Amino acid sequence: MVKEPEFIYPDWPAPANVKALSTTRIGGYSKPPFDSLNLSLRSGDDVEIVKQNRARLIERAKLPGEPVWLRQTHSSTVVDASRIEPYTEADGSHTAEPGVVCVVLTADCCPVFLCDRLGSRVAVLHCGWRGLARGLIEEAVRQLALPGPELLAWLGPAIGPTAFEVGEDVYAAFADHGPEAADAFTGKENGRWLANIYALVTQQLKAVGVVNIAGGDYCTVTDRGKFFSYRRERVCGHMASLIWLDGKV
Repeated sequence: MVKEPEFIYPDWPAPANVKALSTTRIGGYSKPPFDSLNLSLRSGDDVEIVKQNRARLIERAKLPGEPVWLRQTHSSTVVDASRIEPYTEADGSHTAEPGVVCVVLTADCCPVFLCDRLGSRVAVLHCGWRGLARGLIEEAVRQLALPGPELLAWLGPAIGPTAFEVGEDVYAAFADHGPEAADAFTGKENGRWLANIYALVTQQLKAVGVVNIAGGDYCTVTDRGKFFSYRRERVCGHMASLIWLDGKV
C-alpha cells in the first residue's frame, strides 16, 4: 500500500492482507469549517464536495471499492458489511469477504480496528462513550466468533485524556462495569471528570479476552492541524477509519 501523508496507518502486527487506515482532515476540497477532507454527508458540508472527497479517498487510498458507509447512532449495533445496504443504522461493521471495505466516521470518538491473527476477519467500531456503555465492543467480538487471544486491536485517533471532560452521568454509566472503570476517570475540582476513552476501550477489550492492543496515541482536540474535533469546534467535518481484506494473490 502506498503510504500517503494525509493518512494514518495502524502500527500493529496484522497480517499483510489486512489493510487499514484512518484519514486526517488534510487533503480534501471542503471549505472552512469543514476543511478539508470532510467525509461526512451529515455534517452540514456541501454534499457534492463531500462526494468529491470520498472519490479522492478511494483513489488515494487505493480502496478496492466504495466503503460500506453506516448511519451511526451511538448504539451497540454491529453488522456484516458484506450483507447490508449502505447507510444501515449501526456503529460498527465486520467482514470475512475480501474487497469489502468497513468504515466508521469519527470526530473525537475512538475508532477501534480489529482483525484476527490469520487475516480472515476484520472489523472497525465507532466507540463513543454511549456505545461503549451499551456493549459495542462485546457485541463486535461476539460476532467475530473468535477467541479474544486470537484477535488484534488498534485504537485510532480520538479525544485525549486531558480533553474529555464529562459529567457524573458518564462516570455513572461505567461504574457498574467493575471497579477498574474508575481508573479511567480523574476527578476535577468543579465536580466533573476527565475521562480516558482509550483506557475505557482497553478495559473492555481485555474483558472479552483481547490482549494484543496497540494505538491510542493521539488527541483529536489538541491537534487542530491534523484532526476534526466536535468537542473543540461543534461544527466540523469527520475523519474516516477503514479496514478491509486484500483479495490479491
